[in-house]
Amino acid sequence: MAELFPDGQYVDVPGLCKVATIAEIEAQGWSLNPGRYVGVAARAEEDFDFKERLEELNEELEALNVEARELEERIAENVVKLLEAK
Repeated sequence: MAELFPDGQYVDVPGLCKVATIAEIEAQGWSLNPGRYVGVAARAEEDFDFKERLEELNEELEALNVEARELEERIAENVVKLLEAK
């Protein structure tokens, strides 16, 4: 918090806090939902190739899906073995 308020004084911080006026609150239908006033914090723009990243994520998803199917088969086999053991 010290980095957001270095002088120990309150300041509006996008995405965190904001002093809303009565007029702003009235314009929002008297809603006190903080999201209507604080907005979102500015983020540094990410420098990456969206298509390349999506392909990487898709490959990872496919590998996880294969693993999930294998685990599902092992579980089904184990359940059958447990039921046969009775």
